[in-house]
Amino acid sequence: MIFENYLKNGKVVKGSVDIQKARALMKMSDNSTATIHAMKINEVNASIVLTISYESLRELLEAMCLREGFKVYSHEAYTAYLKMKNEIELAEKFDRFRKLRNGVNYYGKSVSKEVSQKAVQEISRLNKKIKEKYLN
Repeated sequence: MIFENYLKNGKVVKGSVDIQKARALMKMSDNSTATIHAMKINEVNASIVLTISYESLRELLEAMCLREGFKVYSHEAYTAYLKMKNEIELAEKFDRFRKLRNGVNYYGKSVSKEVSQKAVQEISRLNKKIKEKYLN
């Protein structure tokens, strides 16, 4: 779905720019990332680490949207938002992590230590890219 459709169906609402909330979300994302990097990922905590890492990425995307006055009520809308910004690779990777996280949160699936480690590394790289390009 394209981003405009999320606006039309109310899953994204255009409102006021909220720089203060965007900064708070950036701080939360940094805190989540620091927590993850302080942990040793193992088979027991791999799924939890993946969900925290995903949230750190989603929080940065929410901060991007808030800087443009968008309030997003659907994680899928972030994928459309990134595509609108011509960030196709980032959109595809975010959507892949969203599906992994949904599997954990909604369907009781688990991810392996290796999958979690790779996700954390990739999400850290994506977070850095977003901060450098959009959140300075």
